[in-house]
Amino acid sequence: MKPAGQMLEMIRLLKDEYPISRTALRYETPHQMLVATILSAQCTDVRVNMVTEELFRKYKEINEFAEADLQELEQDIRSTGFYRQKAKNIKNSSIAILKKFSGNVPDTMEELITLPGVGRKTANVVLSSAYNITEGIAVDTHVKRLSFRLGLTRYTDPAKIEQDLMKLAPKEEWSDLSYRLILHGRAVCSARKPEHGICMLQHLCPRMGVQ
Repeated sequence: MKPAGQMLEMIRLLKDEYPISRTALRYETPHQMLVATILSAQCTDVRVNMVTEELFRKYKEINEFAEADLQELEQDIRSTGFYRQKAKNIKNSSIAILKKFSGNVPDTMEELITLPGVGRKTANVVLSSAYNITEGIAVDTHVKRLSFRLGLTRYTDPAKIEQDLMKLAPKEEWSDLSYRLILHGRAVCSARKPEHGICMLQHLCPRMGVQ
């Protein structure tokens, strides 16, 4: 099967298995989506939602994050891991939004990636979830792992993986594909012990990188 045809078949099977595809992060505003996505790096969505439930009660507006005491903010998000860098990115990105974008979270890839701590992955999640805008494919650790195992890319760099996936998948599927690969990575194709016997993609999978 040609790569493009293989991708379309994978998309069909993933749709059947995971008909609902959206972020599990809880948010009400684009800025809350941005904060939650920053916190989600190397952390489970469950943990992030536990933290943001209190965090968004304490800091209700962008200016409150911008004016927050950095050490206090660090402690507020400590359980998400890498809390010092995440706190700095949340505070500094909030300051930048107020100064450069009149307090509105940007709705373009070009502007979002100018914010401290925001790369293409975070920007893609914010655009698709908060604004229903598709610019690319968010490549997190699950998408990175599955893309390589499924033979959809030979790269390990997220930017190059994203470009490969964008060439294979129709644009209207980009956002949902990312979420469905994440769901499949959590449920079946785990990093340590992929469940080949119950995987509906097994007949399409060369199991690259799996011992």
